[in-house]
Amino acid sequence: MNEYSIMSKDKQPDFSMIIASAVHDMKNSLSMLLHSVDQMCEELPEEWQQRNNTTVVKYEAERVNSYLVQLLGLYRLQNEMLSLHIDECFVHDILDEQSAHYSPMLKDKNIELEITCDPNISWYFDREVILGVLNNALNNASRYTKSIIEIVAYIKDDDLIIEIHDDGIGYPDELLQASPGEVINNINFQTGSTSLGIYFAEMVTKLHTQNDKQGSIKLSNGGRHGGGVFTVALP
Repeated sequence: MNEYSIMSKDKQPDFSMIIASAVHDMKNSLSMLLHSVDQMCEELPEEWQQRNNTTVVKYEAERVNSYLVQLLGLYRLQNEMLSLHIDECFVHDILDEQSAHYSPMLKDKNIELEITCDPNISWYFDREVILGVLNNALNNASRYTKSIIEIVAYIKDDDLIIEIHDDGIGYPDELLQASPGEVINNINFQTGSTSLGIYFAEMVTKLHTQNDKQGSIKLSNGGRHGGGVFTVALP
């Protein structure tokens, strides 16, 4: 049976399912486009591969793809179709993977990316879900930082803590003051901010539980470089 059946139980079209089906098709098409762009870039001379416009095309396409993944994730979560696949992950390896992915784009923008993490730290979580959370946080940091992004990971009070620090202007007060679940209401059409990524991160980190604890995120300002700090805590 189609996961996104567009007919409701009373045989009337379900608009949310229509949207979910369309988003799924768009995500697949965009993934094929990204794959084609990567293949074309590999065939270009090396000096052309490093040109800013090539990096921008890949970055913006991946950002749209990330939004589509989040929309599908939230749809599945709302309809109780999202399940986690928990496995042991070496945190430094995941952060290195993120660094390799973002470094070309950040280099074009003269932004330094640093990782501070014990290479021996491992933790149990859904790798793909947490990668999606970190991708969104790094996308945001790359848009607003001035010169540096630092990813810090450590264990505190039996939680894995992952922080993303930047030296930008920090998060706006309305986001810092919003209670859990309210960030999605902070839509700003002038800046293009929908807070979708933060809402997605909030919902999926809460699915990570251990005994009476559950995962969480936190937004703050200051940190190591005086800008915004995005924090994920996983029990």
